[in-house]
Amino acid sequence: MRIGVPREIKPDEHRVGLTPASVRELVHHGHQVLVETGAGHGIGVDDEGYVRAGAVVATGPEEIWEEAGLVVKVKEPQPDEVRRLRPGQLLFTYLHLAADADLVRGLLDSGCTALAYETVTGPGGSLPLLSPMSEVAGRMAVQAGAHCLEREAGGAGILLGGVPGVRAANVVVLGGGVVGTNAIRIAMGMEAQVTVIDRSLPRLRELDFQFGGRLNTVYATVEAIEEYVRDADLLIGAVLVPGAAAPRLVNRPMVRGMRDRSVIVDVAIDQGGCCETSRPTTHSSPTYMDEGVVHYCVTNMPGAVSRTSTFALNNATLPYVLALADGGFPAALQADPGLRAGLNIHRGQLAVAAVAEATGIEATPLDVLVPP
Repeated sequence: MRIGVPREIKPDEHRVGLTPASVRELVHHGHQVLVETGAGHGIGVDDEGYVRAGAVVATGPEEIWEEAGLVVKVKEPQPDEVRRLRPGQLLFTYLHLAADADLVRGLLDSGCTALAYETVTGPGGSLPLLSPMSEVAGRMAVQAGAHCLEREAGGAGILLGGVPGVRAANVVVLGGGVVGTNAIRIAMGMEAQVTVIDRSLPRLRELDFQFGGRLNTVYATVEAIEEYVRDADLLIGAVLVPGAAAPRLVNRPMVRGMRDRSVIVDVAIDQGGCCETSRPTTHSSPTYMDEGVVHYCVTNMPGAVSRTSTFALNNATLPYVLALADGGFPAALQADPGLRAGLNIHRGQLAVAAVAEATGIEATPLDVLVPP
């Protein structure tokens, strides 16, 4: 199969779909890999590095989109890329369609088959292709939040860990999944006072066993969220409903009740955000002030640490790329129910009910589109 790796064109996105090591593995399996010139610059890999791995370097995006049967990316296709998609072409990338009805319509009109990293499932309902970036984003959330609390960044001038004789910052994490767990780990390592709020008692028990008495675990109710959000110096939104829009757990009155110049880092923004006041931002302009609270809502947080993120992502995605390339689309999905769950768009049909609910676009059952 001919596999294409375009240079990412979303603002401030520096990751790349395949590393040279992944390219070499695919070439070893008998596939041809086309990599757009400059695609690896954001991770410190030049074109020659891809050539040594066996790739063919394309001078522009046209060759990638016109010739590749499978396109491997990182972020959702931008409008210019959507227009280049063609019927029957396979697209494998993060999509986050629930937050973007226009992208859904564009993909449907293209006739392509689009599989989303974030809905591929693993054992026990895990999300193996979302987890690496969730780990990065969770750790970055505390790093970004600590900076935003500095006065020059708009914050209240609070050191996350405090010092002897001065209390540490209150960090509240909404959601105890992969993002939340990694945020907790870093915030506790920086000696902040940390509370996690989650609606799963089993998960709260696991976190209690993992972190011990230094972590305050709270069962999620409207009253609890309202109470702890009000006292937070740093609020981290880490909720996830796979494939669906993020639930709006924090409304505007709750944000208004927070202390002046406190900080919200809404990691769920790529699925619409879990705070009513959240709106997408970029690494070039990452924050804004609303209701007296600093909001950091960058939709591609891991893109700032592009080298770490790309290698972590490739460790997870490579087996699935190989499966699609070696066996072809139908056989790969029939052999792996988890990869089958990644199918979002197929031949002009939407396959994800949660996306249909969020966008108002009709969905077709997955079993109808691709019989098991």
